[in-house]
Amino acid sequence: MDYADGQTVGDIAEKIGRKLAKDAVAGKIDGKLVDLTHPLAGNVELSIITRNSDEGLEILRHSTSHVMAQAVKRLFPNAKFDIGPAIEDGFYYDFDLERSLTEEDLKTIEEEMHRIVEEDIPVRRREIPPADALREMEEAGQDYKVDRLREIKDDRVSFYDQKDFTDFCRGPHVPSTGKLGVFKLRNVAGAYFRGDHRRKMLQRIYGFAFNTRKELEDHEKLLEEAKKRDHRTLSKDLELFSVSEQIGPGLILWHPRLGMVRHLIEDFWRQEHLKAGYQIVYSPHIASGKIYERSGHLENYAEMMYSPMDIDGEPYYIKPMNCPGHIMMYNVKPRSYRDLPIRMCELGTVYRYEPSGTLHGMLRVRGFTQDDSHIFCTPEQLSGEIAGILRLVDVMMTSFGYTYRAFLATRPEKSLGSDKEWETATTALKTALEQYGLDYEIDEGGGVFYAPKIDIKLADSLGREWQGPTIQVDLNLPKRFNVAYVGADNQEHETLMIHRTVLGSMERFIGGLIEHFGGAFPMWLAPVQVRVIPITDSHHAYAAEVERTLRDKGLRVEADLRSETVGLKIREATLEKVPYMLVLGDREASSQTVAVRHRKEGDLGSQTLSDFIKSAQQEIAEKR
Repeated sequence: MDYADGQTVGDIAEKIGRKLAKDAVAGKIDGKLVDLTHPLAGNVELSIITRNSDEGLEILRHSTSHVMAQAVKRLFPNAKFDIGPAIEDGFYYDFDLERSLTEEDLKTIEEEMHRIVEEDIPVRRREIPPADALREMEEAGQDYKVDRLREIKDDRVSFYDQKDFTDFCRGPHVPSTGKLGVFKLRNVAGAYFRGDHRRKMLQRIYGFAFNTRKELEDHEKLLEEAKKRDHRTLSKDLELFSVSEQIGPGLILWHPRLGMVRHLIEDFWRQEHLKAGYQIVYSPHIASGKIYERSGHLENYAEMMYSPMDIDGEPYYIKPMNCPGHIMMYNVKPRSYRDLPIRMCELGTVYRYEPSGTLHGMLRVRGFTQDDSHIFCTPEQLSGEIAGILRLVDVMMTSFGYTYRAFLATRPEKSLGSDKEWETATTALKTALEQYGLDYEIDEGGGVFYAPKIDIKLADSLGREWQGPTIQVDLNLPKRFNVAYVGADNQEHETLMIHRTVLGSMERFIGGLIEHFGGAFPMWLAPVQVRVIPITDSHHAYAAEVERTLRDKGLRVEADLRSETVGLKIREATLEKVPYMLVLGDREASSQTVAVRHRKEGDLGSQTLSDFIKSAQQEIAEKR
């Protein structure tokens, strides 16, 4: 399209069509997001960003956070502001206010936001030198903005003004407040400034923002279902785990039922790893500070490590990572290329400091068991080993009923290693993904400072995404520890080292699994698979016989011999999410059968005990 210099992105959208202009919220010029009011000059590649695209929805949500801040400023003139980004389902903004906000305050703020939308206030961008920006925020008494501005290194700072409110922000934003979609304020939470528990706690207001009322309503229904599935709530109902203040926050106590689930998952994990050629290892829970100096953990991760204990005059630390132990096992003797690959795996318990405000049931803890593995291989073996990990990931994730997406995270701005090393490692990851036939997206700059990686995102039964398996090619530790092998040329070469987790933290994985299944674990994972329910005391002998037979066949079974009604026993077993109930009365005792009930499908009729056992064992074998 030909255009005159000075025309804006919005002008071009209007030329293309009225509907596009109506739906447009921003533009993208040569890959960079800009406002609709941005003037064009010269030859450019232009995309129009619409409100129903992922980028457009993020812009709407960010703009909604600014409108919320404007409403707060009108209602609380002395408010001080920090940041207000878009998040997955909406936005938040952090405030320093003279008093704590109430539910009524949220309603009042939301009403003021609607008034601002009705005013359809133009949103205008301006750019000024950092010194002027700093002076403006200092004069306004916005201490938190001043703190943020001091770290900006750009030549210009962009501000967005909307009548009686201004905020410094990279943008882009909608051209006017009337362009916003549907929003609703959700709740208020505490949030330390910059996430630092030593600094002041601010009030963070969360809100939803969507394009349509239906999208908002559907999301609220999803959240309601997620609330029912919250692993902390289900744990209380099903007696799965607890956290004791006397033991310490962030340290999980696994109760018998969830202990059984973990045992079953660990057994499955070991079986699959042994089949895939891994060797199971164990490393100590504490180690000398010398190893963490050499590994770089004390240099780079000291804030997450617990204070050392003195042993024989030497500092020892509770381990935050399993990697150094595995490297020491590898380095215990010289290695030849003929020895490789060596695949070590460990369910290793580690401890890392997490601020108390971030702890969240089993999902964010201070002590956890990581299903760590380190593969030592040659460059020629690298792609094949990564493909093998992807096969293992598929077997295990599909067994738990997850679908997943893969992301290739590339080199970040700050990183260790040479260009050639990063290229070799990244190419190997990419080649493995393509050889395995797994679609993936590029996460540009999303790698860790010492390695590119593959991230697997799991989709649960509600469609929510969870961080899943990760695969990293380490370009740091092999150098620090001189991890080497003697090649076919009789020369020493640096061994390539792959870090990977499939389940990750056992605590986090099983916490997510509780929510994925809503506490109703499939037959192969259910802590109690069958509840035997005799109708009266006279049927106890037959119930004991059935229980013994089922247990001999490897089923996890309990008999409910209480003097309660059958209806109550069935109801309680259903609430406890036991997959099957076997009701036993005179007819069943005389015919040596069982009346089968399923927790979801209800009455399945009468079956011989052998038929029930056969179908139950098949369901377990198929991991249904």
